[in-house]
Amino acid sequence: MANPRVLILRGPGTNCDRETAFAFEQAGAAAAPVHINRLISGDERLGDYDILVIPGGFTYGDDIAAGKVLANELMLRLGEQVHRFISDGRLVLGICNGFQVMVKAGILPGAKSREEYDITLTNNDSNRFECRWVHLNVVPGSPCVFTRGIERMYLPVAHAEGKLVTSPQVLPSLPVALRYDSPDGGTATYPLNPNGSVADIAGICDATGRVFALMPHPERYIRQMQHPRWTRGEGGEPGDGFGIFTNAVAFARG
Repeated sequence: MANPRVLILRGPGTNCDRETAFAFEQAGAAAAPVHINRLISGDERLGDYDILVIPGGFTYGDDIAAGKVLANELMLRLGEQVHRFISDGRLVLGICNGFQVMVKAGILPGAKSREEYDITLTNNDSNRFECRWVHLNVVPGSPCVFTRGIERMYLPVAHAEGKLVTSPQVLPSLPVALRYDSPDGGTATYPLNPNGSVADIAGICDATGRVFALMPHPERYIRQMQHPRWTRGEGGEPGDGFGIFTNAVAFARG
């Protein structure tokens, strides 16, 4: 088939759309940053794309709470299109602010409505913006399409509201795809878990594995020279994050 079409959703305050589009293009997709107003006006149609991505940034200044305003706008103005897109078996990826949006819109983990959250993302335990690199472990047996064939990753985070919280009743059934980890396999205490997320959760998916969101930024490490110590010979080619994008493109070509 032709190169899969990827819609990189933009809004006021989005700032990782170009890096995310570049990563998908390097993986063989045709990526287009599209402002949400163009979808609302009908100038663009979500159904014309194979993959929807909500990238990182600080949409609407993270007013009220991180991702909350865009989540409301997305579901109130485009909710039917989004639900149809998912039910058609297409892929959805949220990165950092995109994770916050997807949780607060009820897209993940699949709440019946925006008001029936099973989880939320809130302020980091450190009460400050965390910008650092973290070790990640892909949960064995996860149905997540985006992490297939990947065991571990080393990626950067940059967020102030990345702590995932949920109830003890929900946690056992939560489809966790990615956890913060220690390089030696030990406990991921701060700063290895940069925000205090329950059970060291860094990313979750839906039951199908086609809808996935994570707090770390895979688009910021797709080449060795993006590794913080690449001049010392550390890191690999391609970067650890690149597999997220190649997996998505391969699935969309399916």
